[in-house]
Amino acid sequence: MVTATPPNTSQKTEETADPSGAPPAASDIAPTNAAVVLTEAPPGLAPTTVDPDDLVATAKTPTLMEKVQAFRTRHEKWEMAAFFFGGFLYDIISLSRIDDTLTMVQSFAYLLILASLLLLEQRYPEGTPPPAALTKVWRWREDAIHFFFGSLLSVFMLLLFKSTSGFMPYIFIVGLFGLLVANELPRFRQLGPIVRVGLLSLCVTMYFAFLLPVLIGRMGFWVFLLAVSLGCASVFGLMRLMERLRPDVEYVVRKVALPGFGVQAALLVCYLVGVIPPIPLAVQYSGIFHEVKRVSPGLYQLTSVDDSVWFKPWTWFGPDFVMRPGDKPYYFFRIFAPKNFAPYKVRVRWYYDHPEKGWTTSGNGFIANVTSNGTDGGYRYYATTSNLKPGNWRVVLETEGGHEINRLSFTAGADTRTEPRDVKVEYSTLKEIIPLSAEEWEKEKARKPAGRVPGEAAPPAQAPQAPMEEAPMMEAAPTP
Repeated sequence: MVTATPPNTSQKTEETADPSGAPPAASDIAPTNAAVVLTEAPPGLAPTTVDPDDLVATAKTPTLMEKVQAFRTRHEKWEMAAFFFGGFLYDIISLSRIDDTLTMVQSFAYLLILASLLLLEQRYPEGTPPPAALTKVWRWREDAIHFFFGSLLSVFMLLLFKSTSGFMPYIFIVGLFGLLVANELPRFRQLGPIVRVGLLSLCVTMYFAFLLPVLIGRMGFWVFLLAVSLGCASVFGLMRLMERLRPDVEYVVRKVALPGFGVQAALLVCYLVGVIPPIPLAVQYSGIFHEVKRVSPGLYQLTSVDDSVWFKPWTWFGPDFVMRPGDKPYYFFRIFAPKNFAPYKVRVRWYYDHPEKGWTTSGNGFIANVTSNGTDGGYRYYATTSNLKPGNWRVVLETEGGHEINRLSFTAGADTRTEPRDVKVEYSTLKEIIPLSAEEWEKEKARKPAGRVPGEAAPPAQAPQAPMEEAPMMEAAPTP
């Protein structure tokens, strides 16, 4: 055994202390930072002098994982924000068309992972050690659950956002965004399986609501009802698995059945009142023009008039549509549907804000037959009305069942000027969603081979192209 003693061996110890009790002289006390000598050393080694600080026990050096965990604890709120915006930005960047196979497979994998994690949490509740294979990753389970929920909700919200422009469906989208934000709050996490089961039930039904129209090629109430039925079947399956892990009927009913089936009922009501947009249709572009003309196969000329003058600020806030005798507004839009989607019908309605009666329908509206050409730009159509009056207007595109797809509001006013109009001409092609300006179209035309106009169909000898759409004009009937 090796011991350390002060180098001054003549110093008095407690046993030889002055019996008078007087304190020892200052010169007899060794300084606290004095070096010490090892009085017993291994054979063959001379006693050595060491620093007392070297004899003090030091704390254990933290591992990398312990440092990471301490950092997470100090920055918990920033971590939640990073997971939230990380999942959201990832979906914005990676999100493709609704009929993309990879998107559907990825979403299905997320649902399976979420269901598995929820069941594992019930199998190994707080305080119960998980299996050895999950020990290292178990601490990350909550972050994984909320990342996958955030990713699914953001995908559904973005796809729904493309499918509507009305007020009522935005309520549902805002609700999804609220769930997306609340999903990252600690208080929301503490509510446990009730909220998570409800979110899983919502995500399952929304997944089938997007998937089934793509697979079947149709949309409507019965398709959404089938999605709700599959969602209810998923909740029932989760209940049966939960019963094996926790044979407590009251717990399963309260934590799984009520939130799961309650969400299904709420979704069905939302669809019936028009809060959920018409999935999977989406208007890619829409606008109001003074004239729409088909100049060649696949190419449309869009003409608009702007009476504002940049050096006259009082003209900046005039009507959106300036009227002269004989003018009428044209509503031009591109509507997307997945590949191999069956022909469907849409209705265009014109509304006028009457000074006394409020918003009234101008004309009877039209139902148009639309087909899916399978392109990203979608099918192009245009409609017009001859009942134009000065004031506020609104044109609404909706499904045959009354679900709103798109709306545009504009103001109409008389053109008081007599000088020639400043006309803006744009061109809509098959591939470009946003119309090209006249200058851009001329450049595109110059880059094409001679005899080919951008937007025209390929010659029959070449490989077959996407089918061209015909866009007949729809004119509103006069109001009785």
